[in-house]
Order: sequence, then structure tokens, then C-alpha cells
Amino acid sequence: MALIVQKFGGTSVGTVERIEQVAEKVKKFRDGGDDIVVVVSAMSGETNRLIDLAKQISEQPVPRELDVMVSTGEQVTIALLAMALIKRGVPAVSYTGNQVRILTDSAHTKARILQIDAQRIQRDIKAGRVVVVAGFQGVDEKGNITTLGRGGSDTTGVALAAALKADECQIYTDVDGVYTTDPRVVAKAQRLDKITFEEMLEMASLGSKVLQIRAVEFAGKYSVPLRVLHSFQEGPGTLITLDEEESMEQPIISGIAFNRDEAKLTIRGVPDTPGVAFKILGPISAANVEVDMIVQNVAHDNTTDFTFTVHRNDYNNALQVLQSIANEMGAREVIGDTDIAKVSIVGVGMRSHAGVASRMFEALAKENINIQMISTSEIKVSVVIEEKYLELAVRALHTAFELDAPTAGNTAE
Repeated sequence: MALIVQKFGGTSVGTVERIEQVAEKVKKFRDGGDDIVVVVSAMSGETNRLIDLAKQISEQPVPRELDVMVSTGEQVTIALLAMALIKRGVPAVSYTGNQVRILTDSAHTKARILQIDAQRIQRDIKAGRVVVVAGFQGVDEKGNITTLGRGGSDTTGVALAAALKADECQIYTDVDGVYTTDPRVVAKAQRLDKITFEEMLEMASLGSKVLQIRAVEFAGKYSVPLRVLHSFQEGPGTLITLDEEESMEQPIISGIAFNRDEAKLTIRGVPDTPGVAFKILGPISAANVEVDMIVQNVAHDNTTDFTFTVHRNDYNNALQVLQSIANEMGAREVIGDTDIAKVSIVGVGMRSHAGVASRMFEALAKENINIQMISTSEIKVSVVIEEKYLELAVRALHTAFELDAPTAGNTAE
């Protein structure tokens, strides 16, 4: 018998019929002898509907009141799922984040979990009940309802699993696991049986949208075994774990991630003096713009060209700040480009294999794809290229690193 925390996202509980299906799945696990805690999101589209309502009152709703409002979406789902379980003869009880006492800081709409009081849930488990908890929400020290930011239900699930010392946290979604890359781009992408927290964290941060980054960080920090499964298809899914199996069969690269939401900015002819990077990036950071990749080139005339990437949504804001900086520093010019994308190869196998980056560059060169920027870490190599070549690059790299499934029909076994 195991203690399992199961998290179901918005599409998994998008209709009453789907909630009934989730209840059947939960019942099957419980009938098998497992203790189950379920974390659910709001029904798909409900959070957006609530935000739209708030914006009809105010274009910038007060964050505290917005949290009070959007947290009601999960409250509906937990009650419906508890009802569906009770109807099937499964003792169940639903709790909001406040009732569980998921204590967070007071950063409304993007709160972080500080502590979870697991005693109430543990008593219910001992009494034979399935506990259904609202994801995405908590309460601060003053009793104010808080929310964890979009996708925060994954974090709730992992945090509860850590607090309860669960045997596994299962994340149910609309895909049957983590793939070597997006199957919509590469038909021969393969589902991975296992991936490390480190690799999954890189994949998530680089554009893979299977799991929320904070949830992976939390799982890694507290060593919570995490499994990604399909809500309505049977299968083993993908296990995310600390284990790095040392094997001759282990692939060098586990996956290829990509991100289309990139933009590039360059300030040219800046005086090459100590502190120049801070003079440029300090105001960018102060404008709440997150910088990703950075390249600096020093010229012979004691000036430097400084290039960095930001999220495309931040491009106009960053461009405006950079132009102001350029005027102050006497730079030659500021240029920008929104037609770029980032492609990354990820794998713990890089640690024990030389020449991985050159193999990547060779594969791109064969397709006449120019590399604009390069960034590396111990288990990742990222490049910026023209967006129009993105899918070609991903397919070429997938083949070059021998990630293609033997036949396309085997991709979702």
C-alpha cells in the first residue's frame, strides 16, 4: 500500500463527465489499497472567465480581491469531485487551501508556499477518506486568501506530497509523459520512461510546457518522485527522479527543448569600462524584465557591443529602457530582433561525453542554419537562431542525437 498524491489539471476536470472519469480513476487506485490525496485545478477556462469578470470592473484589479475571486474556481471542482467519489461509495472530503492551512507569503497572485499543516489530511487518511484539495491557493499569516500564480496547482500537488512524505506525486495532464521533444514538431519523438529532476528543470525552463518550473524545483528539493501521466489513457508515463543511472546505454541527450517567445536586443559602441554590464542590465532589471542569454564583444576601439535576449512580451519595454541607456552612455545604436527562437539540447549524459556542442553545431551547419548566440551549462547547450528555421533545427538535432523512434507508430507506447 502506498500514499499517492494525484494532481488533475483543468482539462482533466473540464466537464462534469470528466470529473466523473477522474472519480473512477481515483476509486481504482483506492480499491487497489492505496491511500489517495487528490489536488485539482479549476475547470478549464474558468480562471480566465473569472479574470475577465474582474477586468470588467477594473482593468487592473486589486490583487487581494482578485485572489479571493479566482480561488473560487478550484472550490467548485473539489466539491464536485468529492460528490462523485461519495456517489461511488468512496469516503471523501474536500478542502480549500485555507482549510488545509497551506501557509504562503503575502505576494498576491504569485504567492510562495512557506509551510503546510498536514495533520488534518493525515487524520482523514487514517480514517479511510480520500482527501480532495484545491490547488493553486493558500492563505497568508493574516488569513488572506492567496494564489500561487498560473499553473500553481502542480506546485500544490508536489508540496503536499513533500509534506505528507508521499511515495509518489502523479501529475495527470493531456499528454502521456515527457517526450524527447514536442511530437507536433517531430513525429518520431519518443516518450521517456525516466528523466532526472535536473534535466526536467532545464526542459521546463527552456520551453517544455509539460510541468511548471516551480513544481519541478520543489520536487527536486524535497526528493519527491514525480510521474507525468495521461488523464484518460492508461500507461506508465514518465518518472522524474533523482537517480542518474550510469549505463553504457544511457543516451547523451535526453531531449530537445525550444522556445519561440524570444526577442534579442543589442546596444553597440558602448565604452568598454568596468561596470558596463551593470549599467546596461541594472535598469533592465529595475524595469522588471528578465534577461536570458547574454553575449558581449569587445572591439579594437575600446568599445563593446552588448547583446541579450528577453521574453518577447517584454521586448518593447526593454527596447525603450535600452534606448534611454544608449543616450546616457553615448552608444552608437540600439537594434532589436523579434524573429528569433531558442533551441536547446539537454542531457546529464553530456557530463561524460566530449564533443556534444560541436555535434550540435555540425548538425545545424548541414542545414545552413546560422547560430546567433550560444549558451552552455553542464547539461545543456542553447543556441539562438532565426525563428523560421526552428522546426528544421529541432528535427535535424533530434536525428543527429539518435532520438528518433524506430517508427513513428511507436512514439506513444
